[in-house]
Amino acid sequence: MVSSSARRLAGGLITAVSVVYTMVALTYFVQDTFWGLMAVPAIVAVVGTHYLNMRAGLRGERPPRFPATLVLQAVATYLPDVLLPGGMSGVTAPLLAGTVLVFLPLGWGGALVGLMMVYEGIGLSMMFGLQGSVLTFFYLATVPTTSAMIYALVRFVRVTAELEEARAELADAAVLKERLRISRDLHDGLGRSLTAIALKGDLAARLMERDPASARSEVGELVQVAREAAQDVRQVARGYRAMSLAGEVNRAMALLESSGVGAQAHLADTPLPRRSEEALAWAVREAVTNVLRHSRATTCTITTSLHGGRLRLEVANDGAAPEAGPAGGGLTGLAERAAQAGGSCAAAPTGAGGFLLAMEVAA
Repeated sequence: MVSSSARRLAGGLITAVSVVYTMVALTYFVQDTFWGLMAVPAIVAVVGTHYLNMRAGLRGERPPRFPATLVLQAVATYLPDVLLPGGMSGVTAPLLAGTVLVFLPLGWGGALVGLMMVYEGIGLSMMFGLQGSVLTFFYLATVPTTSAMIYALVRFVRVTAELEEARAELADAAVLKERLRISRDLHDGLGRSLTAIALKGDLAARLMERDPASARSEVGELVQVAREAAQDVRQVARGYRAMSLAGEVNRAMALLESSGVGAQAHLADTPLPRRSEEALAWAVREAVTNVLRHSRATTCTITTSLHGGRLRLEVANDGAAPEAGPAGGGLTGLAERAAQAGGSCAAAPTGAGGFLLAMEVAA
């Protein structure tokens, strides 16, 4: 993974910096065997606590027993100033400053780094005097530059990990969205087709004995509806769902009339954005499916009207309204489509014992 590679790279760079400062400190004290041996455990303590803190920081966590580990690194950084001649914090303070910036709020961390620089500036000035001002400035500059580098590396690793997590979440969301689309389209498309197949099959069975010619005609229409259903499935699989409102209304009128329901349509001649037209076409399909499946309607009217830049579709029938209850998957899908087209959708019983489905979309 990218975050693992970034963590290894950042860890390698931080380790390299720690090794460089360790070598500088050993070079300074190794000239005297006694003080060199005394400096080794101090350097190991600084590098060890720094490693524990940075290892947790690169994972986006705090080390166990934090802030004790931060305090231990601070003690290991400044205690040698008392025990060793010339002190050692001038070399190890940059590592502590990096840990402070990583684990403390940036405001507090920046203030502490500033105090560390003041302390180091006073100590180095006393050690080198005015003649060593260039050397003092060099050592002093390592505190903000090294700490800023460590902070930037850790932030780089964290941001990389967060981006990977966000990308994975977006991929999961895209998969879920596609599943919902397929589920919604299958419900809306196949629902109407399967209802029509069932109705025409029942009608053909009733006509078989007394009117074979009409029965054959119904069977032929049934076959045509089945082919349309197969085409719908292929379109859903390809993600292609281009539908026209006029075409869907014409199919709905034919289906309603063949099922014994008187149908009327009054459509406003208004060009629509593709998303709005498809949303209205799906609404007609779902409404007619519900009329045939859930009502005892004898008439159904489909109308559209333009009001203030919004087109309103109404599909009304005089049959018994569906039983009250939670919104079904079809109506939920229509509400989602309407929202995507900048509108809304509602369905409710009418006072005359019928049912009305209304959808408004941006024109």
